[in-house]
Amino acid sequence: MYAWRQMSPRQREEILAIRKRQQVPWHSPPHRNSDRTDAYLFTAACLNHEPIIAYSVGRMQTFEATLLDTARAHVSELVAWVLLPNHYHFLARTPDCRVTLKALGQMHGRTSFEWNGEQNTRGRQVWFNTMETAMKSERHFWATLNYIHHNPVKHGYVARWQAWPFSSALNYLERIGRAEAEQIWKEYPIGEYGKGWDD
Repeated sequence: MYAWRQMSPRQREEILAIRKRQQVPWHSPPHRNSDRTDAYLFTAACLNHEPIIAYSVGRMQTFEATLLDTARAHVSELVAWVLLPNHYHFLARTPDCRVTLKALGQMHGRTSFEWNGEQNTRGRQVWFNTMETAMKSERHFWATLNYIHHNPVKHGYVARWQAWPFSSALNYLERIGRAEAEQIWKEYPIGEYGKGWDD
């Protein structure tokens, strides 16, 4: 809900009143399982997109392992993932996204405590929010997979997927082959995927 910052005080009051009536969280979207799918894109970002994860290469490596362990313990299949200096995305299949979200929230609490201790910044808010997006179709699923692997390129960290070390892209390319990956890229383009929420 980064749009919150652009709203007038009156607009904020109106939004909060609606959310209170609907009995959903006031400042974030409600988390609901989808009846149509068991595949979700999970996304979390550091507050104000600060590159807190990239405090050091060691932190990036340790957090990558922590994120993957947490995800694998709470999903039935981890399909694709990427970790950047200030956010991460992963595509997974899970029978109950709320279980995964709870585990991610606990992981965020632990990492916030640890990182704030390392940097002597007790009380600093590290994470902004975690969002889940249910996959609406096969096309949405494959475009999301392409989007995840392309994310380091989109944000200007590397020129090619396989150059980014904190991603499933290299394993994906080795597993399915370059020709198949190119065909999936062409068949399921990302277009303006992520515009407005992953800029």
